[in-house]
Amino acid sequence: MKVSKTTRRVVALTLGSMLFAGWPGMAAAAARDDKIVSVLRIYERALNGGDVDGVLRLYAEDGVFMPQHSPPQVGKDAVRAAYEKVFKAIDLNINFDILEIEILSDTWAFARTTSSGTTRINATGDKVPENNQELFVLKKQISGEWEIARYIFSTTNPRQ
Repeated sequence: MKVSKTTRRVVALTLGSMLFAGWPGMAAAAARDDKIVSVLRIYERALNGGDVDGVLRLYAEDGVFMPQHSPPQVGKDAVRAAYEKVFKAIDLNINFDILEIEILSDTWAFARTTSSGTTRINATGDKVPENNQELFVLKKQISGEWEIARYIFSTTNPRQ
């Protein structure tokens, strides 16, 4: 079967535009990824600024913060108290490296990150290296915004 040059061009242009724009639905997934990246970047800035209110704006009402060596903090009141304690004890200067974002459904996703930088211990003024691995579970709210539903981290610094 002989295929005309025009047909080949149309097919090539169609396939090219599909690859450039993504298959149907991929643009929506990419937009959701961008919204999740935005949440993670805002969280990073709030941590570096010691901004409790900025952190809390990103958490779901029933959000859970699971800091290393501590029990889970469930709900915004407990999460607020935990971050107030953290920011009283330390100042962070970190950067997140986003390794993976997986959209699991229309309302659930997770992000896996690492972070590195320094922590200043407020009681002593000492600066120490900060390196962690993190897992964020995010839930899309009725408003369309992604919020942190669960957050856990652990250090990747060797024990001393």
